[in-house]
Amino acid sequence: MLTSNSHMCYLESSTFNHFQKGVYSMLQKQVVLDMNFPERLASLRKEKNLTQKELAELTSVHVAQIRRYESGTSQPTLDVIRKIAIALHVSADTLIFDEEERGPDDDLRLHFEAVSKLSEEEKETIKELLEGMLLKHEAKRWHQSSLVK
Repeated sequence: MLTSNSHMCYLESSTFNHFQKGVYSMLQKQVVLDMNFPERLASLRKEKNLTQKELAELTSVHVAQIRRYESGTSQPTLDVIRKIAIALHVSADTLIFDEEERGPDDDLRLHFEAVSKLSEEEKETIKELLEGMLLKHEAKRWHQSSLVK
């Protein structure tokens, strides 16, 4: 059964097999990323089965302040964003940014994670290669824009 409100669709999980639940989970994560901060915070908190009071206790923030964050009448400090991200087991980027606003694609993210395990000398080589490719891209773009004018 599919029901919805203005922010999310809810599926009755008892009617879906394991594969469909996985697809729903991926869709639900996409919906979370298409929200603004207050909606995203409330959704992630509920996804972790936490009450506002429980989140407040985990973050050492008064429950009234959590309510203000979720209603959009107040914005947390960087320190509080960090505490909330840790309590919800998500990155601060997940709390703050939409998917298309920040970070590399998943395949590039895996490559960057692998690079982080290289020696400092190897990392420097990778940085130089990236800088060279980015300069080449910018030069090509500049050249193409000058031809259009």
